[in-house]
Amino acid sequence: FAIANKLGARVRGQAQAQANIGDAQSMLTVAEGGANTIMDILQTMKEKAVQANNDSLSGDERTLIQGQLNELIGEIDDIASNADFNGVNLLDGSTTSLSFQVGAGTAGGDTFAVTALSGGFGAATLSVSTGDIDVEADPGSGTLNGAIGAIDTAIDTVSERLAGIGDAQNRLSFKQQNLATSTDNYEAAKSRIMDADFAKEQMEVVKQQILQQTGTAALAQGNAAPQSVLSLIG
Repeated sequence: FAIANKLGARVRGQAQAQANIGDAQSMLTVAEGGANTIMDILQTMKEKAVQANNDSLSGDERTLIQGQLNELIGEIDDIASNADFNGVNLLDGSTTSLSFQVGAGTAGGDTFAVTALSGGFGAATLSVSTGDIDVEADPGSGTLNGAIGAIDTAIDTVSERLAGIGDAQNRLSFKQQNLATSTDNYEAAKSRIMDADFAKEQMEVVKQQILQQTGTAALAQGNAAPQSVLSLIG
């Protein structure tokens, strides 16, 4: 049963690895949801910044838009600081990478690292804080154009990181599928080996029973011979 026990340990290790992958996917889903919301906010900010870069608006109207942008910037920071999974913040920049055990062994492919969250998604990290976004300046000015450019850069950054999260999710799904197939194969191999070992043990039991019965019969015959001689003499 030694081989069967090793296969059993492998199966249990792979089952836990599949559970780890499930946790990793849940974690990345939380990160992806927060990042998508931040992307939506940035796109709204882009619309408002473009709206402000227009001479048809009064200074008061641009001030109103600036207030709206400041509120949106605050929302970005709230989302980044509250994107938490089991005590681990995923978007505020404190988590630079994530590592998961996705195999039953210690080979390189048995661990999986996610670096798409590196840098964080807060307003300051994305360079769209209140100090970076000023739309109260004159339309066409470097200040207002700079605000639009900063938002565009932030959109590109978040888009790239979202792509990284999506890629990690896809790779984890492939690993999970492969583990499921491998686990099924190991389970089948374990069952075959255990069946073979059981059959071998049963044959050994039958063999010992036959030997025992043969020995008993021989002993009985040996005891019967003297009795026959005595009966003839008598």
